[in-house]
Amino acid sequence: MAKKCSDLFLVLVLYFVFVQSTKSSLSQYKISPIDLNALRDIKNQLTDFPSQHFFSTWNFSSPDPCSSFQGVTCSSYGKVTVLALGTGLSDSPGLAGILSPSIAKLTQLNQLILFAGIVTGPIPPQIASLKNLRVISLTNNRLNGAIPTQIFTLPNLHTLDLSHNHLSGSIPQTISGLTQLKVLILGSNRLSGLLPGAFPDQLLHLDLSSNDFSGTLPRQLPAALRYLSVAQNHMWGPLNGLEVLSDLVYLDLSMNQLSGPIPPSLFRPTLNSMLLQRNNLSGRVPQASPTTYVLGSGTIVDLSHNFLTGELTPALIGVETLFLNNNHLIGAVPKEYADSINTGSMKTLYLQHNYITGFPLEAGRTLPDSISVCLSYNCMVPPVGLTACPASAGEQLSRPSYQCSAIRNDSSSLD
Repeated sequence: MAKKCSDLFLVLVLYFVFVQSTKSSLSQYKISPIDLNALRDIKNQLTDFPSQHFFSTWNFSSPDPCSSFQGVTCSSYGKVTVLALGTGLSDSPGLAGILSPSIAKLTQLNQLILFAGIVTGPIPPQIASLKNLRVISLTNNRLNGAIPTQIFTLPNLHTLDLSHNHLSGSIPQTISGLTQLKVLILGSNRLSGLLPGAFPDQLLHLDLSSNDFSGTLPRQLPAALRYLSVAQNHMWGPLNGLEVLSDLVYLDLSMNQLSGPIPPSLFRPTLNSMLLQRNNLSGRVPQASPTTYVLGSGTIVDLSHNFLTGELTPALIGVETLFLNNNHLIGAVPKEYADSINTGSMKTLYLQHNYITGFPLEAGRTLPDSISVCLSYNCMVPPVGLTACPASAGEQLSRPSYQCSAIRNDSSSLD
């Protein structure tokens, strides 16, 4: 009897030790098994370059993948909340392969980041089931196919950056329903079609540059925008919707077929960069007082390669870098521009290929090497010292006299 009791006690002790050991093991294994299997699937679809070793920390026998897996962050209850694939280092080749649909099994994910690499294939539409996603950043890879339309219905999405890929298709009208979206970057893809009639009201940053979009700018753009780029597309028509963008800091609509006048409301102190070059814009440079348009250090305005006419006004004397070349400007350059050049507040002034007739530079005045002023191919001989022109300006210093006579006659008939 005593032996049976002893044996029973030994069994109970061993069972207790086993249970405690199992509990201890489970408490150390902090990640959800579902999430761990999803990470295994994700890794199996991607290739890590030997020089990068990104996946070297992804040891699936690790007691705590949440703390040891590079690029993985978990919640306190073992669910993956952040997945950042790749190192993001400038000298890193990134990852190759495809994105696994198993990403959708990370049900608490709120940030999905893929750093630059050569990942190909489509964006898995299954990720649109992740209602907690706030950040999707899959930039500088070779992703192709259409952007899954379901992504444009994610209720908590704050940032969507799919730039520098090979994505095609269009932007659905449903994007206006993303009430949390603040940053939308889809530049450098193969997207096409018309722009949506409306974007989310609270949008701060919109970059659709270097695509194949066509049509006109939306009549209504989000008033909160601070950054807007639709450069290098096939947009045409007037500069719609820009008057209300009072907080805009950066504007790039260059290299389209936009036409009509430039809204005077754009020339304001808050707009540090205004890039409208290589369009079909017409009309005159704003006539308002320069105090209205004091822009300051670091500012750039590029209105080159358009059809702007009339005399240059002092409205832009506060700009640090000013490109007005390849237009139809006439008359003498106001003295205020020479003063800005002399004081160094304006560092670049390109006026080549216009019909300018004079520049008020004092005789014998030399400019510092840091100042670039180009006046070639106008209706004047550029003053000595003002020949800092790019090669594209050509070798001719002045226009043929018959061209200058023709433009003067045209201007007189308009007056």
